[in-house]
Amino acid sequence: MNIRIKNTQPVLLVLIIVLLVVSCREVEIVPNKDIKEWTMETHTDLEGVNYDVIFPENKVNRVDIVFSKEEYKNMRSNLASLITAAEGPDVFSDEKPIYAPCDFYFNGHQWYHVGIRYKGNSSLFGAYNNGNGKLPLRLKFDVFEDEFSEIKNQRFYGFQDLSLGSNYNDASYMREKTATELFRDFGVPAVQTAFYEVYVDQGTGDPVYYGLYTLDEVVFDTMLSSVFGSNTGNCYKPEGRGSMFSANEFNLEDFEKKTNEELADWSDIQELYNVLHSPLRTTDVETWKTNLESVFDVQGFLKYLAVNNTIQNWDTYGNMRHNYFLYNDPADGLIKWIVWDNNEAFLSGSAQLQALSLGMDEVSDDWALISFLMDVDAYEADYKTYLKDFVDNYYNPTRMNSIFDNYYNLILPSVSSESSEYTSLFVGSDDFDTAIQTMKNFCVSRNEAVTSYLTN
Repeated sequence: MNIRIKNTQPVLLVLIIVLLVVSCREVEIVPNKDIKEWTMETHTDLEGVNYDVIFPENKVNRVDIVFSKEEYKNMRSNLASLITAAEGPDVFSDEKPIYAPCDFYFNGHQWYHVGIRYKGNSSLFGAYNNGNGKLPLRLKFDVFEDEFSEIKNQRFYGFQDLSLGSNYNDASYMREKTATELFRDFGVPAVQTAFYEVYVDQGTGDPVYYGLYTLDEVVFDTMLSSVFGSNTGNCYKPEGRGSMFSANEFNLEDFEKKTNEELADWSDIQELYNVLHSPLRTTDVETWKTNLESVFDVQGFLKYLAVNNTIQNWDTYGNMRHNYFLYNDPADGLIKWIVWDNNEAFLSGSAQLQALSLGMDEVSDDWALISFLMDVDAYEADYKTYLKDFVDNYYNPTRMNSIFDNYYNLILPSVSSESSEYTSLFVGSDDFDTAIQTMKNFCVSRNEAVTSYLTN
């Protein structure tokens, strides 16, 4: 008997679908069945990243971090060993603290075996040595996936990495968030931020309020895609003498790759250095400018300088050899300047270093990106235009007082609830109110300083 199949298209369609499913990347396309809380939105990045939930504008979120006694003990012992190994109070260990697993709770959901470690330099070592338990933290939601297969590719509403700043030595609790938002508002690439109350169970069953933190997006996790539309370019975190772009001490080893790590290619950074230090800078400035602008986002850097110098963010390039990222943007082939770690903003300086002046005349040629650009009249004029725009339309007392008052009312309950063991404030004092007024007065004085600089 002959059997005829009149239409094979449905069969072929099913086979094609099966092949496509089999060839998909190694990620659970459906929620993980081993974890009841696991959903596409909350525990994966398959629906993108949810900035509205994780970085709300007018809300303080709460997270709970739960350790076992052994996990917490190991984390603290590791930190103590790093403190002991440090050569002095201002000389920090090159070794990063270890990740420890914890359970992480937010909005009624639980994330399992989340990696958490201490982070930072002065904010970590300084607070620890002063007996302050409120220490900065770093989260990585899938760092233990090789040990616990059920959390493979675990995400927090799409985020893999996040940073919890402790607002160390900041009685206003606003420096990191406000500075970062000012950069971003002015068109300088920067991460998203939000206020968070952090509770930690150290393995005793009783949560301890660690205080109000500032949550920062991590540049090489999600920020590149959200700001530039792509994360496929080379992203670097410079740190060390090479990061100055000085002719005396430049080296590529100080440019840590955060993307494309498997490719041993730093040719874009080398090209920027070569163009920057080309003899054309003094023999044919117009050609030098053209060459520089073909590899580096000069106007973006000048905008960064205008903001940074106005708000006196002193722990940055020109003073310190860290706290910035570079990204080779595939969209236009230009290396972009990205700001990072702004908790020392709105300060005139430290005991050792003062913030850069508005004219930056004191900056030596070792900081070539500043000194070489400021030697060009056209670039200096652009910089001054950005200064005026920034104080006129972004960092002026009317606008900033509204922002400060809004944040004050938003975080006052969280700040007031901190205990003496987990705070930088003197509990019961008016430090917080005084610090907010200081921020307002600082804005007035910096506007006056910029006006005076531009009219002289």
